[in-house]
Amino acid sequence: MTLETAGTALTERDATWINAAAEKLNPSLLDLYRRLHAAPELSLQEEMTSRLVAGELESSGFSVITGVGGHGVVGVMENGKGPVVMVRADLDALPIEEQTRLPYASSARAILPGKGEVGVMHACGHDIHMTVLAGAARLLMSLREQWRGTLVMVGQPAEEIGAGAGAMIEDGLFTRFPRPDCALALHVSPSLVAGQIGVREGLFWAGCASLDLLIRGVGGHGSRPQDTKDPVVMAAETILLLQTIVSREIDPLEPAVLTIGSIHGGTKGNIIPEEVLLQLNYRYFTTETDRRIRLAIERIARGVALAAGVPEDRMPLLSEQYAGAPVENDPALTRRMASAFSAVLGGDNVIPVERFTYSDDFSLFGRVQPRIPLCYFLLGTAAGGKKVREDATSPGIHNPRFAPIAGPTIDTGVKAMTAAALEALLGAAGPFNKP
Repeated sequence: MTLETAGTALTERDATWINAAAEKLNPSLLDLYRRLHAAPELSLQEEMTSRLVAGELESSGFSVITGVGGHGVVGVMENGKGPVVMVRADLDALPIEEQTRLPYASSARAILPGKGEVGVMHACGHDIHMTVLAGAARLLMSLREQWRGTLVMVGQPAEEIGAGAGAMIEDGLFTRFPRPDCALALHVSPSLVAGQIGVREGLFWAGCASLDLLIRGVGGHGSRPQDTKDPVVMAAETILLLQTIVSREIDPLEPAVLTIGSIHGGTKGNIIPEEVLLQLNYRYFTTETDRRIRLAIERIARGVALAAGVPEDRMPLLSEQYAGAPVENDPALTRRMASAFSAVLGGDNVIPVERFTYSDDFSLFGRVQPRIPLCYFLLGTAAGGKKVREDATSPGIHNPRFAPIAGPTIDTGVKAMTAAALEALLGAAGPFNKP
């Protein structure tokens, strides 16, 4: 796969300045990262994180509003007439108990609705994302004599449950604040080495849906199964059949993933329960694949219940917890960003990548009307050679041992995001999706 680039508005002097200035920020940004990492907060609970990000933006000279779409933060810097460029970082962490043994490891605990007390960890790199946002804000403020336009820096809550982007849009992100001509975001990637950036035009990250499937039976004594309709057995059958959807109902050339990540049911070995709850998630790149998977889930769940003789009033209940569309990068904007990354980091460190079946509700920012061009790129976090895999030496995201190589990762992220925002600001005002 080859990497397509376009001309860049950045000069050699710009690139040299960005590199030197970013390196001077390293100690203070590393301290910020460790503070964020040690004090993670779950989705919809990001009160302290929101205050910390707001304070960072205010100290850089941005006009800041908090409480947008929940705990969302919006910082605006108007610097004359020109493009409006949005940069987003996500705020929330995951219900995972950290096992990295880092000196600044999280020991935080919180209440997860419906689950009770859980450990909390930034196992998806949002602490890196916020640190990069703060660093880029500082550098772009220092460069304000070089550009004209408006910067909108967004701290988005509740990305992990797919709720934050939509909530911020509903709360007036694009009406109360300057409407962006383009939006930028990055995500950490342990499949790339710290110092590298991954880019792709077009479809990049998958759409997703997370569903709760409540399988209802008729409970009773474990010694008399003939008097019951066992939801545990139905759950087992349903799980196995659900795993045939991708292999037998989706075109083998079309990427799709279906995972059952949680099973809850019963209290004791000799009691057949009334219900079992399955929590599942699927990923897709096309609306047709989305439709096929959803219909198959509904058909299989009902079919298993009918085969078990479950009465109509005890049929399974399927409820959607969240859904998000695929992330699609604007080709022209992405080529410009790739050129800016190359100017600052060197072309060898800008890597063309394939599609990923991860998902991110950043996609929603680009699906408002009229459409806002997006560029979403990857930030390497791993030690090693040219490219590494997410193995035991580099645990992947959502893993309790995920530990980015923090210093080089943050340094690269700040350089890349500053270069990207500056490239967009130095370009002509108006749509970025023109050839």
